[in-house]
Amino acid sequence: MNVVPAGLLAFGRWQREGERGRAWISALPDTVNELLGRWELEPDGVAGNGYNGLALPVLRKAEPGRPQRERCVLKVSWPEESAAGHEALALAIWDGHGAVRLLATSPTEGALLLERAESGKPLSSGPLEKAVPAAGRLLRRLAVPAPNGPRQLAEVAAEIRDNVRTRWEALGRPLAEQQISQACELADGLSRRTGTLLVNHDLHYDNVLAAEREPWLAIDPKVYIGDPEYQAAQLLWARLDEMDGPRELKAHSGALVDAAELDPELTRAWIVVRCVDYRLWGLAAGFTEDPQRCATLIETFAPTF
Repeated sequence: MNVVPAGLLAFGRWQREGERGRAWISALPDTVNELLGRWELEPDGVAGNGYNGLALPVLRKAEPGRPQRERCVLKVSWPEESAAGHEALALAIWDGHGAVRLLATSPTEGALLLERAESGKPLSSGPLEKAVPAAGRLLRRLAVPAPNGPRQLAEVAAEIRDNVRTRWEALGRPLAEQQISQACELADGLSRRTGTLLVNHDLHYDNVLAAEREPWLAIDPKVYIGDPEYQAAQLLWARLDEMDGPRELKAHSGALVDAAELDPELTRAWIVVRCVDYRLWGLAAGFTEDPQRCATLIETFAPTF
């Protein structure tokens, strides 16, 4: 059975991995079929895909103590992005509290067997005034004491401090020099922090699904260790187009800070640093929308310091 979505065949992480990537995508149908047999799964829908792999709805065989077939998702990703990385670690630590449950893992194949969020309705489909505080509450809930392994946000801040001016110069100075200087200064301060919390740095509205067991469950986490304030920027730029100007942006930022119990000054510092970094990255990659959204956040929050 060939379950590889056409979208993944056309565009994905495997394409930048050379011969190893071509071998991985060629073997993916056999890999999925082997996992279906090993974990006694039956396909229950059409596979979806992201940049790193696929997610197939499945039914898991009933057994003593679980008389009904269980609705799950088989996720198979480029190995470094899932079971061999930190996604499985984070899901195991959360153990279903605010995130989908991890049911099984096979690092060799980059495979995870996950609880299925029944409705599949993302938080992005709800009104902004409800989505922002809901995301904030989930952000705080997932910010638990971190294990060893994930990267420290202090290291991320140090890298930004050390390379942002060179990247800015290479792109023709697309931001004001004052903003670059401020980002460097703020990143230097952030590089000295010693946060100890697990931070899901890809917690956005499409990665939060409505469920029956809990109102909202996070999926597809990517984690660092440090300040949960780091994630505020993405939660603001992701739906910036729905906000009517700086006043509404600041209002939603305040709602996010309150719901997630964030430090306001630390939040603003991470917004400026992360948005400068992401704006430069997006311009270098040829993106047009997100870099402009980041520019709006920088203009709104940088002058407050």
